[in-house]
Amino acid sequence: MISPLADRVRPESIDDLVGQPHLLGKNKALRLLIESGKIPNMVFYGPSGVGKTTVANIIAKRSNMSLHRLNATTASTADIRNVISEVDTIAGINGILLYLDEIQYFNKRQQQTLLEHIENGNITLIASTTENPNFYVYNALLSRLTVFEFKELTPTEIVPAILRAAGFLEQERSVKISFDGDALKFISEASGGDVRRALNILEICVLSEISSGDKIVVTVDRISEVSQLGASRYDRSGDDHYDIISAYQKSMRGSDPDAALYYLARLLEAGDLPSACRRLLVCANEDVGMAYPQIISIVKSAVDSALMLGLPEARIPLANAVVLVSTAPKSNSAYAAINEAMKDVQDGKGGPIPRQLQNKHFDGEDAEIKGQNYLYPHDFPGHYVLQQYLPDPLKNKKYYLPGDNKSEQAFAEYMKKLKGKP
Repeated sequence: MISPLADRVRPESIDDLVGQPHLLGKNKALRLLIESGKIPNMVFYGPSGVGKTTVANIIAKRSNMSLHRLNATTASTADIRNVISEVDTIAGINGILLYLDEIQYFNKRQQQTLLEHIENGNITLIASTTENPNFYVYNALLSRLTVFEFKELTPTEIVPAILRAAGFLEQERSVKISFDGDALKFISEASGGDVRRALNILEICVLSEISSGDKIVVTVDRISEVSQLGASRYDRSGDDHYDIISAYQKSMRGSDPDAALYYLARLLEAGDLPSACRRLLVCANEDVGMAYPQIISIVKSAVDSALMLGLPEARIPLANAVVLVSTAPKSNSAYAAINEAMKDVQDGKGGPIPRQLQNKHFDGEDAEIKGQNYLYPHDFPGHYVLQQYLPDPLKNKKYYLPGDNKSEQAFAEYMKKLKGKP
């Protein structure tokens, strides 16, 4: 069985790696640690296919430590004991490096098993995870690990890796490989920042043409065939999910309809219609709000239509609503007001509800002022009469401050006129 191309061309030196200049560039911390040979216990955090395993291999090679690989999805405590058993043997004379992939799948007890051995120096641990280690790695263990975050690669960073792999395939298969038009650029973009995926696409393209002779041309059409499921990273329970919905709402809030439509497309391509609808409703209320109050019912109608239609047609009403929210005037005045009111309630501020607002019509003998004394606004000119509504300790509190948009300024002028203020 032939191993994947990404494994066959895995870089053996830092200089052959692509991407991660913030970690592996000249005078950067991780590079200096690797070159020094003094390797601490570490966590490599980042998406798949960006070099985490490759860096661990390079570290093991440079340090001459005995490298053991475990994947937490299948490994057990017994597997850890087997690794530890090499301590004080010839195999572990230069130290033992345990590379534990997907550490987030180890439970607390399994992670605690590692703790004892990294504390006494029996092993050096490099753990990797695609999820935020602050949420998935046991605190006592995490405090003894240095976290290095690996970033998603850009298409430009992936191109050299594709060319290097193409050269390897030329020698391996005794063929000449060339890229037609924008094919090289297309692979780098279709990979979604994942080198492994880019090389898989390249290898399939080459293998599908291998019978056509000793000259192979990689075309955009062929790449489209083998990457038709798309390259977007998305996991409804992972960091990508929260990053995408965050970018989606922030793009609408930031009045960028193009970016908002892009993130909507990523949500819909992943089949996550509920998140697309929910964040759209939130944004209409939180970020547009009183600047264009009618938008709330318009967006609700679009969401109802989308849920009734289902995918793929749901994209149409949602696109309309996303563009509307993105281009609408913005105000978070009501959002800020309710947050301030909630804070006062949570802080225990307030007092008895004013007597005229209470839902009772009988006063005890000890009441100093008897009677409901409620003034019914509709009995007065303009349907307004001055009376106290907030409890005494908060009677002068102002939660709602009108925004500077046309709608709220009109409401503010109306309220001034109503209350007889200049």
